[in-house]
Amino acid sequence: MKILVTGGAGFIGSNFIHFQMNKGNKIFNLDNLTYASNSDSLLKYKKDKNYSFKKGDIASSKDVSEVINTFRPDVVVNFAAESHVDRSIDGPSTFIKTNILGTFVLLEESLKYYNSLLDSEKDRFKFIHISTDEVFGSLGNDGFFEENTPYDPSSPYSASKASSDHLVIAWNRTFKLPVLITNCSNNYGPYQFPEKLIPLMIINALQCKKLPIYGTGENIRDWLYVEDHCRAIDVVMKKGRLGESYLIGGNNEISNLDIVKIICKKLNELVPRNDLDYIDLIEFVNDRPGHDFRYAINYSKIKNELNWEPEVSFDIGITKTIEWYLDNVAWFEKIQKNIYDQKRIGVITK
Repeated sequence: MKILVTGGAGFIGSNFIHFQMNKGNKIFNLDNLTYASNSDSLLKYKKDKNYSFKKGDIASSKDVSEVINTFRPDVVVNFAAESHVDRSIDGPSTFIKTNILGTFVLLEESLKYYNSLLDSEKDRFKFIHISTDEVFGSLGNDGFFEENTPYDPSSPYSASKASSDHLVIAWNRTFKLPVLITNCSNNYGPYQFPEKLIPLMIINALQCKKLPIYGTGENIRDWLYVEDHCRAIDVVMKKGRLGESYLIGGNNEISNLDIVKIICKKLNELVPRNDLDYIDLIEFVNDRPGHDFRYAINYSKIKNELNWEPEVSFDIGITKTIEWYLDNVAWFEKIQKNIYDQKRIGVITK
């Protein structure tokens, strides 16, 4: 199978490429190598005949058309997105360009390509759009997001992803482009950029820096190990019903404060210090503007229709994640030196 992956040098995209390369598929990675992309995550494939890469922008018709018509994919999987809520507060325009305009360009060029295919080739082609549960807004103490939950985004990031989802659906209903959408809960695992909660807390703790928790830390997320997510996308790609969306969750609802406490406990076991209990580094800071209280996913549709369930428990997944960062200090130190020093962003000042 020939798979065009956009945003493949990012966190989930790079893990998906590792997953697909292990299956022997041919991959073309189109990535603009913005701050959160990291080509080091895919160094092992630099000379692999099944892997190709182009630095390019999904908002550029020229870049997208060139790759699609040269590589001629069976499947397009769109991971490319600006994805950090705090950065969307500081600079929404980049999120509008990449997540909305970029998705539009991908759809347009994919449709042109699809319409040029023979009927037998059309039967194989699919456009898979990777989205987020944040498009649904916030839950209270009860209930779960489902595929028919009304969209109610809170941040510029989630609003831009909601917009891109609607475009994908429209290109299916109006132009008959064969599409599928997945909306996932919070991912964690190897290769995640250090601005996100779990890698930020691991790296800060290892460097004896404060562990900043927004508000009271009671906000709840459903945590999904990235390899489980990659399996889910693979099964949707192969067996999902065209025009449908599938919610992908990890069945791990945990508050931000408890996440940090778990990380501290694990680090006390894996990297003990005589002079410090890592939990003493916790510091409560002003909350994020528009901070959604709770996300939780009912993934019964993908379970019942496609026989997928998460396999990695949070205890095993967080241990594997911490061990990965311990084994890849050079990977995140290079980011700290050149791109991101872990200072807080997304603070509104009057």
